[in-house]
Amino acid sequence: MTAGTLRPARMGPGDVVRVGAVGLRTRPMRAFLSALGIAIGIAAMVAVVGVSSSSRADLDRALAALGTNLLTVTPGSTLTGGQAQLPLEAESMVGRIGPVERVSAIGLLDGAKVYRNGKVPKAETNGLAAYAARTGLLAATGARLRSGAWLNGATQDFPAAVLGSSAADRLGIGRAGPDVRVLVGGKWFTVAGILEPAPLAPELDSAALVGWPAAQQRLGFDGHATTIYTRSRDASVEQVRGVLGATANPEAPNEVQVSRPSDALAAKQAAGEAFTGLLLGVGAVALLVGGVGVANTMVISVLERRAEIGLRRSLGATRGQVRTQFLAESLLLSALGGLGGAAIGALVTAGYGVYQGWPVVIPAWAVLGGVAATLVIGAVAGLYPAVRASRLSPTEALAAP
Repeated sequence: MTAGTLRPARMGPGDVVRVGAVGLRTRPMRAFLSALGIAIGIAAMVAVVGVSSSSRADLDRALAALGTNLLTVTPGSTLTGGQAQLPLEAESMVGRIGPVERVSAIGLLDGAKVYRNGKVPKAETNGLAAYAARTGLLAATGARLRSGAWLNGATQDFPAAVLGSSAADRLGIGRAGPDVRVLVGGKWFTVAGILEPAPLAPELDSAALVGWPAAQQRLGFDGHATTIYTRSRDASVEQVRGVLGATANPEAPNEVQVSRPSDALAAKQAAGEAFTGLLLGVGAVALLVGGVGVANTMVISVLERRAEIGLRRSLGATRGQVRTQFLAESLLLSALGGLGGAAIGALVTAGYGVYQGWPVVIPAWAVLGGVAATLVIGAVAGLYPAVRASRLSPTEALAAP
């Protein structure tokens, strides 16, 4: 290096951060509003992913508790389009399938309406149905009691009924007891129990369930099951599914419908994931709008600080250092918004998960990816203003009003 040659001072990482933070400290409200736009986008994305993941975890937990080995058999349609009927022996024949561990059934009581008392108009049925039920129904469906007791070998012969969760709510019944009665098919039945919601057997939620013998003796039930529930060994579910129709109705297997209730829950989850994708798109748009806000802020900052830029250039700052200053300012602004948005999104996820009783799941990739996305957007948004600032000549900048 020859005498008199000047070398520009190098800026360390700490110097870059301090210089980049100058613009944020001098204009705190503008910086806050710009960072808020980024934060809203990141918070939306993190919350959507977190709520979706928490919902999926809750579904997995529910399926683990309820089991995915429940299969149901229901009558389909005849060749002429009429309603088919399962044979009287269908339940016992299904029980002979080797891998089947539990079998139970319900039978719809046609014409038997459910009312709180005899003063309710006949047309106001509240959408409730009455079913004859086997005593092993709870074990087969995974349903649980909220109040009272389930039908047993003794009470199934007597006028006792168990209400589904929705049925109890619609009838205004909060507890079971010997003094609580409902009208089923014009006959009084004591409410022996109330069920919790049954995710794998939602038809039970709006039902009044009475014992199989009591239904035959008091309500004219013909004994034909309308839904048969089976529990099989996990490894044999698909094999059992393949033979259930022919076993339940050997003469007309095409008139039998076999379903796996857990598949419906999985389909519901898939629909929820599609909706999650839509919400993520909304969050991405919000993030893009936030990035435009950062770019706008940085462009205005360059215009307002031309005198400062000219003074720095005249004191020896290089174009690269000026460019680094404004790019660092843009990155800091985006990082503040990204970190704040990630924190807000995590809090929203935790609050909603606790409210719903779900396990709180906040994927690390969503938080880290969101913050990384803000830095990329900040770099892109700050690139043009930084280049523009670095190209200002000292004389032009100092002459600016």
